[in-house]
Amino acid sequence: MPAETQVTPLNSLEYSAYLNAEGLVPTEPSGKIGAYAIFSEDQTLQYVGYSRDIFLSLKQHLVRRPHDCYWFKTQFVDKPNRTLLEAIRNDWMAENGSEPLGNGPDQTKWEQAIDVKAAMTPEELNQYNDPQLDERSQVKVLKQSARRIEAEILAILSERGIQEPLRFNPKLKETGLLDLK
Repeated sequence: MPAETQVTPLNSLEYSAYLNAEGLVPTEPSGKIGAYAIFSEDQTLQYVGYSRDIFLSLKQHLVRRPHDCYWFKTQFVDKPNRTLLEAIRNDWMAENGSEPLGNGPDQTKWEQAIDVKAAMTPEELNQYNDPQLDERSQVKVLKQSARRIEAEILAILSERGIQEPLRFNPKLKETGLLDLK
């Protein structure tokens, strides 16, 4: 079996800190194809995924799940190959002994943009659902809620010392979603 098609056992890979000493996500996986595993602060497996650009995926996960992203492990592949990447993901989850929450009940929280409506305060929901509000005013409420949630995420990451430039997609905020651009 050629080296590029072998699955490297997860426990034989080194942990990489999600944020380096400068407060940045390490750029080593930038533009690289492969599988990755994300771990909590106590190195408990949280999520296993694969991507055509692991660096961008790691940044998205950090914003979506800032309390769960402290360590990661990667296995790079030379060419996109869904069968191989799924085999790596499945082998790593089997090696873990159980499916991580991020690949089970919390999968949408890891893989989809943040749904602003689901994270609205009761006051914001009342304002948004006001029958006298026109569509333009509803969009304004969505954007205000998105800005609040964005500020909360950035505050959490700031406490961890992040210096990584993060830019949220302003157009998505209008639709009630929050994700990096």
